Amino acid sequence: MRSTRYTCGMRTTVLHDSLERVEADALIVHLFAGVSRPGGSTGSVDRALDGLIGDLASRGDLPTGVGDVTTLFVRGGIASPRVLVVGLGEAQRLDAEVVRRASAAAARRARDLGARTIATVAHGAGIGGLDAAQAARATVEGTRLGLYRYGGPDRGPDHGVEELRIVDIDAPRLEALRDGVRWGEATADGVELARDLVNRPPNVATPRHLAEVAEGLARDHGFGVTIGDRAWAETHGMGAFLAVAQGAGHEPRFVVLEHDPTRGQEPPLVLIGKGVTFDSGGVSIKARDGMAAMKSDMAGAAAVLGAMRTLGRLRSPRRVVALVPATENMLDAHAYRPADVVRAGNGVTIEIISTDAEGRLLLADALVYAQRLRPRAVVDLATLTGACVVALGRGTAAGRFTNDDTVAQRVDAAAAATHERVWPLPAWPEHLEDLQSDVADLKNSSGKPYGGACVAAAFLARFTAYPWVHIDMAGMALRDDTIGYQPKGATGFGVRMLVHWVTHG
Repeated sequence: MRSTRYTCGMRTTVLHDSLERVEADALIVHLFAGVSRPGGSTGSVDRALDGLIGDLASRGDLPTGVGDVTTLFVRGGIASPRVLVVGLGEAQRLDAEVVRRASAAAARRARDLGARTIATVAHGAGIGGLDAAQAARATVEGTRLGLYRYGGPDRGPDHGVEELRIVDIDAPRLEALRDGVRWGEATADGVELARDLVNRPPNVATPRHLAEVAEGLARDHGFGVTIGDRAWAETHGMGAFLAVAQGAGHEPRFVVLEHDPTRGQEPPLVLIGKGVTFDSGGVSIKARDGMAAMKSDMAGAAAVLGAMRTLGRLRSPRRVVALVPATENMLDAHAYRPADVVRAGNGVTIEIISTDAEGRLLLADALVYAQRLRPRAVVDLATLTGACVVALGRGTAAGRFTNDDTVAQRVDAAAAATHERVWPLPAWPEHLEDLQSDVADLKNSSGKPYGGACVAAAFLARFTAYPWVHIDMAGMALRDDTIGYQPKGATGFGVRMLVHWVTHG
């Protein structure tokens, strides 16, 4: 099987210089709300321009809401021909999320003006009060992710900008800035991989393709990798996973990807991503409207692979294993049916009520497989239920379920730090009552129009015997428009949260 690798055409450099002396196609400075006499790097550029920025600000001609951008075309005074002034909003509300949003807006404006090189500071460092590394990381993430454009099935992302230059006159701060850039670049690499995988058409992003991506990551970062085929899954008793794959045109793959700098000396953190590369609903076929978006039903798998790419680049010292059960959910004469009974890897029998409740069947066998790894904790991500979108809204938050409050609190903290928001929802024993079956240990769906996200989580809990968090990210995988550093199309949701959890939890 050939491996697939991805590289980014945009580079980031850190320069020890003053912003006004650096040559670039566009120079980006920032301004807080209510400031008429800018300080810091913006003040230095303002003085080089004979007070132009301050004059405009004092007259109210420079909007300073988060992400507001004003373009100034200058002749002399500085080395760059354009200055973009981006608003950071109120100084007391500054955080990394504000920096990401503002950086994205300014970078897109620079690209629209034809800029191939951008020079800026790490927004928020210095008088902004953010740690220099944190500011640099957020600036890089916002710029890279805000410039992301899908490059097509056979290429990486198209940023339209070749180089981002982070400039600082303060020599003692350079080491922290470089560290922040390293984290920002690695994180953006992972998110962009996840976005690319979800954006690719389903005839390209097949189970085999996900496996090839995993093999490429293994080669790039020294991961251990196992690619299980249908026969491999049969030897592991994965009857639930294989039931979904019965009607698939493309052969299923079960990916096991391991980053183990501890040489097996510590229990791993396990990441599981639902990998339904196209979900027709099977025999319980979906409605025509919106079916094309079902190529995104592998967004959980994409997030897990993206997180592994970032962790590999960062050389995380923690042992992490990624599991990606990947298959299509299609319908033909071999497809599984309502009323079938299938057996998961732990021997639990499942009566099929709906073949469109397939994601939980993949996850059930992945959760059972995780048990053999003796995990410290497991987090799974899945575009699992429309009910979660009804409960929390589209593009707002993912649902978070757990059987361990300590692990859940750490995941919550990671979600808050990265602004990949989750909201706690219950999976109580009462939810499992709706899955009682007369012919099996449980049903795969209640068939009822309420509590669907909670019932699905309660189903999954039956297959866990370790600390576990389930993230139902339905509604978070795709956007219909561009906002901040989230473009139209795939969002890459979950990568940054998972990386933060692994590295800080």
